[in-house]
Amino acid sequence: MFLQTPAHTEATDRLYKSDVAQQGFVMNLSRLWAWRPEVCEAFGTLRTQLTGNSSLSNRELAVIVCATAASLGDSYCALAWGKKLAAAANPAAAAAVLQATENDDLTARDQALSIWARKVVRNPNATTPQDVEALRTAGFSEREIFEATAFVAFRLAFSTINDALGVSPDWQLAAAAPAEVNHAVTFGRPVAERR
Repeated sequence: MFLQTPAHTEATDRLYKSDVAQQGFVMNLSRLWAWRPEVCEAFGTLRTQLTGNSSLSNRELAVIVCATAASLGDSYCALAWGKKLAAAANPAAAAAVLQATENDDLTARDQALSIWARKVVRNPNATTPQDVEALRTAGFSEREIFEATAFVAFRLAFSTINDALGVSPDWQLAAAAPAEVNHAVTFGRPVAERR
């Protein structure tokens, strides 16, 4: 990353220990967010508030993040969430979302979310009532449409901070992702070298 790693504090240690407990290693993005661990924790709380009471499935949330990350050119989130989508659907379906291609294993809801996320990332002022109607036709409620859109915006904020300050995807993420996901992520910052 472009910033120096901050000095260890109780808050940074808590952030790093959480990574080790959940991931088995300290993530590169946590070294960046360690400059403001309380903001990182607030992002986590907001994510829980947004998704915890949503009827959007984990698979659908993964579709949103993969489409958002790919459209933005964020390799870090694309690898991390591409792995999650591959587990929820299959590796070929995850690669299709990352590459904006068709795949028979993507549901109508998956496809509608992917298209919507890309439109919101590229130009939110260009969305139309017809775009929203396409989400309704795919079976999304008004609340789900709001939640999906808020989640795209949430992910954009998170990704923008990581990408702008030069955080490279962890080599462990690339090593754990299916080959189809790794081959689909041809954008963004390169994977960090093994340490």
